Amino acid sequence: MSSRIPELLEMLHAMITEAWALPLGAEKCIIERDKALDLLDEIRAQFPTEIAEAKRLLDARADFIANAKREAEAVRKTAEERARQMIDEQEIIKVSKTKSNEMLSYAESTTTELRRVANEYVDDAMKRTEEALTSALEEIKQSRVKFRQAARNADQAPVPSSLPPELDIEE
Repeated sequence: MSSRIPELLEMLHAMITEAWALPLGAEKCIIERDKALDLLDEIRAQFPTEIAEAKRLLDARADFIANAKREAEAVRKTAEERARQMIDEQEIIKVSKTKSNEMLSYAESTTTELRRVANEYVDDAMKRTEEALTSALEEIKQSRVKFRQAARNADQAPVPSSLPPELDIEE
């Protein structure tokens, strides 16, 4: 059942908003009394329906909460009983502890092995990087030596007696 109250309130609001203002009375206006009273009567008539619906929803909510509490209590009791059974079964606890210790030991040894392998990998990668950098540095040094020799040879080479016309500088 859909409520018409918001629609009716919107109509009443629109009626007041669109009403003519009284001269010298900015906050006062003229509305049709019968239309406004009809809207208010219709709103008033809808309230008992709305209140009954709200009460029904509240009752349903209370029932739902009560059922949920009963179910939660039943689950709690079942869990407590199961926990008591597990505590009584000492063999399961012993096996679990043993298995847990084995798993921890395996995890520790695996972690140690992984750490060792990772360290070796990083060391190897750093060594290869160092070798590559050393090789590149040697190549740069050799190139620099060759460049210096070429520059000295160019400085000692005779200058041609005549320059091409575009480079000829007259004094």
